[in-house]
Amino acid sequence: MGPRKHAAAVTRPAARTPAAAVAVLAVALAAACSRPAPPQGGGTDAGGGVTAAVTAAHRAVAVAADLTDAPSFADARRGFVAAPTGPMRQVKNSAGEVIWDFDAFAFVQGAAPPTVNPSLWRQALLNNQAGLFKVADRIWQLRGFDLANITLIEGRSGWIVVDTLTARETAAAAMAFARQHLGDRPVSAVIFTHSHVDHFGGALGVITAEEARQRNVPVVAPAGFMEEATSENVLMGIAMGRRAAYMYGNRLPRSASGAVDTGLGKAVAFGSVGILPPTLRVEKATEEHVIDGVRFVFHNVPGSEAPSEFVFALPELKAFCGAEMMSHTLHNLYTLRGAKVRDALKWSAYLDASLAQVQGAEVVFNQHHWPVWGRERITDFIVKQRDIYKYIHDQTVRMMNAGLIASEIAETLTLPKPLQDHLNVRGYYGTVRHNVKGVYQAYLGWFDAHPASLDAHPPVEAGRRYVELAGGAERALAAAHKAFDAGDFRWAAEVTRHVVFADPKHAAAKELMARSFEQMGYLAESAPWRNFYLTGALELRQGPPDKGLGRDTVVDMLQHTPIERFLEAMAAALNAPKAADTKLTINLVFSDLKESHVLRLDHGVLHHRKAPPDANANATLTLTKAFFLRMMTGRAGAGDLLLSDETKIDGSRLDLGRFFTLLDKPAGTFPIVTR
Repeated sequence: MGPRKHAAAVTRPAARTPAAAVAVLAVALAAACSRPAPPQGGGTDAGGGVTAAVTAAHRAVAVAADLTDAPSFADARRGFVAAPTGPMRQVKNSAGEVIWDFDAFAFVQGAAPPTVNPSLWRQALLNNQAGLFKVADRIWQLRGFDLANITLIEGRSGWIVVDTLTARETAAAAMAFARQHLGDRPVSAVIFTHSHVDHFGGALGVITAEEARQRNVPVVAPAGFMEEATSENVLMGIAMGRRAAYMYGNRLPRSASGAVDTGLGKAVAFGSVGILPPTLRVEKATEEHVIDGVRFVFHNVPGSEAPSEFVFALPELKAFCGAEMMSHTLHNLYTLRGAKVRDALKWSAYLDASLAQVQGAEVVFNQHHWPVWGRERITDFIVKQRDIYKYIHDQTVRMMNAGLIASEIAETLTLPKPLQDHLNVRGYYGTVRHNVKGVYQAYLGWFDAHPASLDAHPPVEAGRRYVELAGGAERALAAAHKAFDAGDFRWAAEVTRHVVFADPKHAAAKELMARSFEQMGYLAESAPWRNFYLTGALELRQGPPDKGLGRDTVVDMLQHTPIERFLEAMAAALNAPKAADTKLTINLVFSDLKESHVLRLDHGVLHHRKAPPDANANATLTLTKAFFLRMMTGRAGAGDLLLSDETKIDGSRLDLGRFFTLLDKPAGTFPIVTR
């Protein structure tokens, strides 16, 4: 079906009956923007835990577009050289733990199972093409070794490596595989296209820092790369890591009822993360550099998919790298793991500018997914992405100015048919619905301007009151069951959320919420939405993880992070209620860096300043940055602080100890679906 009539004129979404809500599901939860016919039947299981409503919605999605998509499948396989075999099918860390398994997604083949949206299954099949591929003369890609791609460009003396995956282990495995088939050439340059960890974290698996220094290997990155690459992981890394586990489904089984894809690639490798500081920073909007005999024309695109990012042309090779500004999915303007909202207008403008920059290119390759060949297809590929970001931005702003709030716009806004039918901008990763809310947040923030929203009750208290209003938990649960049986899983989840927040031990409510999440996960066209729903169901049944994603795996990256970033995180970890009546001054002296910082605690606030030690400080802690990193990553405790040869304490040890007891040490396992 085409766009709804009220997409052209701004009206508030009407209240929907349960039957109409079922019709919404194929779009609202599958992130599709055309609305299939309402599924017949309700929530009765249709086999394998899949309800009739989900089955009917999948049937509608399957006929709404040609999901066979022969050109994309041909492109995803084009240039195939080889895939890993035998022992190379698994990548292990130093402890012998498997962090990447090429066979984990072997089940992704053939027709879509009833537990997966057929459109998402198409993307999962396309992303399941793993191995070494030839893109063009002197250009190869390694795909399926991690979330992102490694691109190899043959230079005069060695390999110019574009992006280095997430983990040292997967990057090393990819490079070893490439050398097995292309020859043992050295790395002659490393290029980081942008500041997200899946594009730089495996750097030390490509080349060691020592070798890079000894051979003066250029490391090229866009302006602001190091600051952006290291900052968010320190200040907000624990919360983002917890949410990322939901987004990427790392606790889910790799199966037709679990994780099947991420939309950008198969999964994220959770291994050792490092970085190489750039030796060449691209500062201008456009810069040309010859790197190992190859001419690169770099174009900075900050504030598009990443705060620090560039794309580049290879004129002599007739190729263009779109980094992650371009991909075979609608990307995130707001990412569900949590991050600053991205600028849809800038993103669209950069894509528009790239139409001129790709002139002469016969192939566009990006750092996720597969390339696009042919000038006409390249233009269409870029134009559709340019237009979808601008459409979402402009129409969201139009409706904001008409008085609609974020949730109303998300429920109302639909794409025009030429964009909706273009599979390469479908919501496999980002979705129209949550990107709309990102645009709203960027301009107007969290407040919907309704006075009742100014000081609304938090979830647990609101849950208690809603349950009381419903006449008790059992009556609320009966209403939720009725919604579930009608195929209205959104409402079933909303009602049971209140019951569970009011009583986290209510087993029946938790199970019904989990079943509702499962059905919404099976409906979802977006892999992150699916992973969120199915991880929520898993945690309702099994509880939060035993261990969070700590900072210990990123110590190779953190050693390049300025001390100020850690002190900002330390200030944000201060338990202010405990510290309200405490006044302390602590000197931190870094013996190896020849720098010192003065920390002052007063009024429940911790300030820090790079300055000579304060003679009146309560205590002075002299230490190395290496020891400080062990403290910040939890690998060194109070006993180590007192006994290590890398530390020296002057002044009051009691005050220094008291200071550290005021800093919270979150485990990163906080509950999400319960409280």
